[in-house]
Amino acid sequence: MKLKCPIPRILLPIDGSEHSKRAVEFAGYLGSALGKSLTGIALLRIITGRYMSRNIPFVDFRAEILKLSDAFTKFKERHIEENIKPSLDESEKILRDTGTEAQIEKLISEGDPSREIVRIANEGNFSTIIMARRGLSEIVEFFLGSVTNKVVHGASKQTVYIVGQKILRDKEYSIQKILIPVDGSIYSMKGVEEAACLAVVLKEKIKKITLLRVINLALYVERIKEGIDPELEAQRILEDAKAIFLRAEVPENCIETKIRVGIPAEEILKDIEAEEYNIIVMGRKGRTAIKDFVLGGVSTTVLHRCQNPTIAIVSIE
Repeated sequence: MKLKCPIPRILLPIDGSEHSKRAVEFAGYLGSALGKSLTGIALLRIITGRYMSRNIPFVDFRAEILKLSDAFTKFKERHIEENIKPSLDESEKILRDTGTEAQIEKLISEGDPSREIVRIANEGNFSTIIMARRGLSEIVEFFLGSVTNKVVHGASKQTVYIVGQKILRDKEYSIQKILIPVDGSIYSMKGVEEAACLAVVLKEKIKKITLLRVINLALYVERIKEGIDPELEAQRILEDAKAIFLRAEVPENCIETKIRVGIPAEEILKDIEAEEYNIIVMGRKGRTAIKDFVLGGVSTTVLHRCQNPTIAIVSIE
């Protein structure tokens, strides 16, 4: 079966923070590598009530009529001209400086950030969202109730890239090593397909693609009792995943497979630390399909503790 890759269209929410700038840099390097296969990038800046309340403390925001008042309108217009538009222009320059040639849109919206990001991503038929791990609130870790967390949960139609704290600032080689943990589920295979699509467009820029199957030690004996050899099963899963790359004509010599036995999240983290991957590609759900993959277990642990590489949570559609 021929690999079907979505036409890349990227939504890039920004907030002016240093973390946000890192996400813009990553998007620029990725955009440069994707070349003509990237149909466009939309920079999105959202005006929130929180900013307004901090800067106009005497205003009663419970009064909807305020939104129609001249004072409020003038303040918002000044905020857009002095803060919002310059940050959009700066981000556009970063994208161009890092080699992105695709069309760049600059969008301004107002409301709850996570809801607006998901709404705009869906209405605009974006295939990908690229975000920073943290925004302007340095104290709050991104996964504990923040915008990024809510977008990861809500954007089921898009692949969400959560940009890590360490990126390679070289537009030619910003993505060299990719890790894809697999468990045989259709969701993890979606992750394999996403990585294969990346590999097709990045070509020789990628040095290594690692497919990792961790056999859960807690389930090892249970699988034996069911008459299933966990290691043979793991090998089959890896062969199926590798076949997707080979069908996409990714060179076999840059693909490696690994089998580990232990606690899945811990084994994945060990491999990440040892190999210094640039991107970790994970399916949105694991083998227990009833439980959202980003709501607990392996992915939550990896997202919390894996700070440096970028993590991609792949669309289920």
